[in-house]
Amino acid sequence: MKKIILFDPACGTRNLGDYIIEDSILKQMNFLFKESFVVKYSTHTPMTHLYQLLHANLVLKSCKESDYKFLGGSNLLKTNLKHLSPDFNVHWSDSFYYKDSICVGCGVDNERKDFNVYTKCLLKKILSDKYVHSVRDEKTKKMLEGIGFRAINTGCPTLWGLTKDFCKQIPHSKAKQVVFTLTDYCRNEERDKKLISILKKNYENIFCWIQGDQDLQYLNEITNVADIHLISPSLEAYKTFLEENDVDYIGTRLHAGIFAMQMKKRAIIIIVDNRARDMKKTYQLNCIERDNIDELENLIKQKIKTNVQINEKAIEEWKSQFKEK
Repeated sequence: MKKIILFDPACGTRNLGDYIIEDSILKQMNFLFKESFVVKYSTHTPMTHLYQLLHANLVLKSCKESDYKFLGGSNLLKTNLKHLSPDFNVHWSDSFYYKDSICVGCGVDNERKDFNVYTKCLLKKILSDKYVHSVRDEKTKKMLEGIGFRAINTGCPTLWGLTKDFCKQIPHSKAKQVVFTLTDYCRNEERDKKLISILKKNYENIFCWIQGDQDLQYLNEITNVADIHLISPSLEAYKTFLEENDVDYIGTRLHAGIFAMQMKKRAIIIIVDNRARDMKKTYQLNCIERDNIDELENLIKQKIKTNVQINEKAIEEWKSQFKEK
């Protein structure tokens, strides 16, 4: 029986998109996880308190005894880890817990064009040089290779099930109802109001899924929610809603849109940051820049094919490292 550590973005998060990433990792890695003992630790919180380093502890024991350690997805690979990140709360003094970790669909932020010196040294302490790393996009691949690691562009694990045959099952024409999302930490009141106005004009019923803990507050600040149906802030509630309703997805939350596609719903993702922008370049997601929100209405009325260009060969090549020979 293998012992596995999953550094999990869904533990200690304020963003339910991390649950979507975790859900996909568990499904896609089930070939390995199902027969293994898996322990999860949060990427959002420190591994231990400083005083716990003074004597042996179970966290250290688990990490030392593990056969594999996986870093789970998201915008994890910051270009400047000298400033503690809410996404990846790692620092030099606890880096040994992460030693020999393997990336699973990880991406890099957009703050700098390269890792700073401290971050390069830290990544060399925590990332495995034995295994090939799975990364979210081509930019991340080149940046990891630039500091000496092997990497393969598999895309985010949330995309791995969106094969050509699967995508053929996603409707081309607009539904009568729509579910949308907003992003509380990336606001543009003028364009987000325009988004909601376009949706109200083109759909009979409007639903909003609350993916982030401040999204509802932001929604209330920019519009009257009396004619908007709210979906509870849990992945289970969102999944149930998508199972039971014929809807389109349109919104600024990338992974809410990808999850809608997983549930065979037509999705248009509104680009507000580098994640959707970087993934669109390789995987041809149906996206539109928020700066071009005036073009959304015409896009809604068109027939849209979902044709995610995942590289099944690359995904299988990466997985093969962990399959019994």
